[in-house]
Amino acid sequence: MAAGEFHAPSLDDFFPEAVLFEGTFFELDRLMLVRILMTALLLGFMLLAFRSPKIVPRGLQNVAEYGLLFVKEQICDEVLGKESGRKFFPLIATIFFTVLFLNFSGVIPGLNISSNARIGMPLVLAVLAYVTFNYVGIKKYGFLKYMRSSIVVPNVPPALHLLLIPIEFISTFVLRPFTLTVRLMANMLAGHIMLVLFFSATQFFLFDAVAWMKIFSPFSLLAGLGFTLFELLVVFLQAYVFALLTAVYIGLAQHADSH
Repeated sequence: MAAGEFHAPSLDDFFPEAVLFEGTFFELDRLMLVRILMTALLLGFMLLAFRSPKIVPRGLQNVAEYGLLFVKEQICDEVLGKESGRKFFPLIATIFFTVLFLNFSGVIPGLNISSNARIGMPLVLAVLAYVTFNYVGIKKYGFLKYMRSSIVVPNVPPALHLLLIPIEFISTFVLRPFTLTVRLMANMLAGHIMLVLFFSATQFFLFDAVAWMKIFSPFSLLAGLGFTLFELLVVFLQAYVFALLTAVYIGLAQHADSH
């Protein structure tokens, strides 16, 4: 690359090619390896935190209990009530910590990407939430009553049902899993792209740009560091929003007859 010439990152920089078992059913690229690593770190964190729990928590146990207490009180109990919140706490806590840890790899040097930036994992988690809240509703009301309660708006003129029923159906059974998936994927992908561009620009200004352009390198570096701090907030918010909406959808399914 000639001095002063900047080339934007290619798609291979965002979605690296396979690095293990290439050409087989078990083909793994760097993003999949990051996903496996962060899942292992999550499991290891929980096992270490609760390997010998103390009545007065300390260290990792204290951190883990604080996180679990946040999910229980601020999501499960707040949205579903104490009884239902206790029932669905394992599922919602699993979703929260899975999203949190997979997102966190996006700001770890050397990993630099969240595996939630590709649609696979967000889609799996959205399907899990989708199956759960529909199962809850069908189990409580039966299939036909649950469907009717979910898509038929009471106390409206009969002619409006021709318009409202398709809207309610799409909103409940199509848009919910779609928005759960796309919201998480798009936010993490956008954050990853911004960090790549900021730090790629810093590298360009320092090593490849003409002399007078090197003065811009501190600004792009500071912008990248500032956006990294912002991305830490996004990492947590996306985990919170995904878990919160899962709880909300379960609560709506439980009370579908009060539509």
